[in-house]
Amino acid sequence: MHTLPPGLSPSALRKLDSKTLLQLTAYAQQEIARRGLNNRPTYKAPKAARLFQVPESIKYLTPAQLHTLQQSFHTWLLAAKDGRSKQSRTRIWLLFLLLRYTGMRLGEVIELDDRTDFDLDQGLVHIAGDASRQIPLPTALVDSLRLFFDTPMSLELRGQVFHLDQGYVRRIFSQQEQDTGIPRELLNPRVLRHSRAVELLRAGVPVVIVDAMLGYQGSSCPYISFSHADTLRIMTHYVYEEKKMKTSARNMFIGQVSTIRASGILSEVEITTATGLKVVSVITKESFTNLGLAMGMTVMATIKAPWVVLVKKESTLKTSARNLFCGQISALNSDQIMAEVVVDLDDGTKITSLITDESATKLALNIGDEICAMVKAFSVILTIA
Repeated sequence: MHTLPPGLSPSALRKLDSKTLLQLTAYAQQEIARRGLNNRPTYKAPKAARLFQVPESIKYLTPAQLHTLQQSFHTWLLAAKDGRSKQSRTRIWLLFLLLRYTGMRLGEVIELDDRTDFDLDQGLVHIAGDASRQIPLPTALVDSLRLFFDTPMSLELRGQVFHLDQGYVRRIFSQQEQDTGIPRELLNPRVLRHSRAVELLRAGVPVVIVDAMLGYQGSSCPYISFSHADTLRIMTHYVYEEKKMKTSARNMFIGQVSTIRASGILSEVEITTATGLKVVSVITKESFTNLGLAMGMTVMATIKAPWVVLVKKESTLKTSARNLFCGQISALNSDQIMAEVVVDLDDGTKITSLITDESATKLALNIGDEICAMVKAFSVILTIA
């Protein structure tokens, strides 16, 4: 039983009207805050998906490295100079995407029959053999497969699109070292398989589901099991959520925390992407603590397109925005209300702005124009990559 100070008795409090009682409560809360009596640490349940450690013997790529490697393969694909080269490189590109998003073994991919092992209507790939299983595919990969299978260049290859020499595939992987800066020992299908496993576990996918997706015969967890239907449903749900996360915002930058500045209420976090682009975010101290941010950690910075303000490069306008990205307009799509403007930065990064059609008209925007995109640090959302 708590003892009230002199002059404040339970009976006296009961006689107070509601307005006075609320005012008294507000004064008490202010005094508690002034004395620092409410600054007790809050304890949140630890998230195992963020805390587990990967053994040093397991080599894998960080999210930033995965993003860089995929960009490198895509650039290599686009550099094809003739039809035959494009056909060959498209086969490697699709094989890379299968390795990247399914965690399959290289030997499993090159044995696939593209006529019978894919159910593109259901978005599934069927793997035969001792580790037979079904793996859901991302929508973008399904679209890429369908597009290639329906083109004349694939007609002579049907049934053996992925029947490629393993040595040749590994050489193409190794050749990405120069363009990505990723060590050669990390540029191989096995490391890509490990990377997918770590990615799934970090996302909270149960280890038994990861084992099933990667085709391990004996589960590492004997206490839990899922039916085949439930396993497929969980995997499909994750692939769907992964796609939704990657497409819900136009501007996503993956990088590592390079600078941290903190005050009593706010924290300023700078991340540096693989191309050297720096993005600054200001978040609350509580958010900083909840994310568990630290120097060198890989994070994802998201900026919604309507929050990107455009200004002509020759403008003398001074701004308080911490993030200023300058480049050239590469795409411009507008209707009677809104205009979507895509800006290519010098490092190859793209940033998209969504502005009113009236603003686009006043700026007299055209493809090829020099333009700067401004983003306030408070508009940059950070998430664990």
